[in-house]
Amino acid sequence: MRPVLSFAVASVALCSGATTAAATIAGCDTAHGAANGFDPGRLYAALSAFQSGSANLHGLVIERRGASVAECYRTGKDKPVFSMFSHTVDFDAATRHDLRSVSKSVTGLLWGIALAERKVPPPDARVLDLLPDLADLKKEGRQDITIGHLLDMTGGLAWDESGPYGLRNPEFGLYWRGAQARYVFKRPMASPAGQRFNYNGGGTAVLAELLEQGVGMPLPAYARERLFTPLGITDWEWLTDFRGRPLAFAGLRMRPRDLARIGQLMLQRGRWNGTQVVPADWIDASLQPHVDTGDGLQYGYQWWHGKTRALGREQAWTAAFGNGGQRLFVVPSLGLVVVVTAGMYNDEGGAVRVNRLFDQIAAAVER
Repeated sequence: MRPVLSFAVASVALCSGATTAAATIAGCDTAHGAANGFDPGRLYAALSAFQSGSANLHGLVIERRGASVAECYRTGKDKPVFSMFSHTVDFDAATRHDLRSVSKSVTGLLWGIALAERKVPPPDARVLDLLPDLADLKKEGRQDITIGHLLDMTGGLAWDESGPYGLRNPEFGLYWRGAQARYVFKRPMASPAGQRFNYNGGGTAVLAELLEQGVGMPLPAYARERLFTPLGITDWEWLTDFRGRPLAFAGLRMRPRDLARIGQLMLQRGRWNGTQVVPADWIDASLQPHVDTGDGLQYGYQWWHGKTRALGREQAWTAAFGNGGQRLFVVPSLGLVVVVTAGMYNDEGGAVRVNRLFDQIAAAVER
């Protein structure tokens, strides 16, 4: 399901007193913010907003220049991806959290790894040329859809995930349809390929199918071997659908501090402990916007792009978004990584609060 966005750069009222650290905030483990270039008072205000507000926030991790700044957790209501009911969870550093559509961004990184291994085709390859069983669908413009169009969601297929789950939401069909690629590509064309952004988790499901064919192993196994193990990420899971297929578009569960490692990997252009885990040119491409989304943001290769204000000017960020308030923000110019997990699923107001919290954290950077 498309994550609720509601992102707008805005000035945020902050207190900037003489507080030297945020160690007194219950539920937060903090380093010295000033040593990492944060204004202590403003950082304290941001952490207080996380811990004391009424929003259903669960976890917050802030890192700057590879160093931990703060890690905070709260108790809150949560509803895992397959659950119909919410339940209370005492979140802490050891608790995995649904990442929902953040899974798409991780899938995008896996495609880049497989591309460097020459196991999947480049972005300009036409998708239906790779799926001979769907040759009958090479008409009405579908034959022009490329891998790149699936990556930046400009395929042009009619697809609307904005509503609640049910028969009218096409993402719901991804959980149980026998032939996902046919289900996705059988839909009519709403616009020519490459012309307009339209959020489409079905495209990510097709990418995952092609990736598994190319690498010769299930998506989670490939993720473990090529991405998570090199980063030292061992405590995670990738949920599957009713047919046992990994939910490439929504099923990843991970600890917030481990998701922050992926953010740091982005800052380091795919390099980790001396090893090039993700090709640097793929990271560079992932950090670049390709298309306007119509929400005041941009998109490219399964990553969102926007701007926030810090140090008196606009700073570009790249982010992975997931429904409910799941966020991984990366701000290369600041060396900043921010992870937020929450349980505000399908909540427009909740998304606004999460995004404002990120703006507040970025604005607390003073050097």
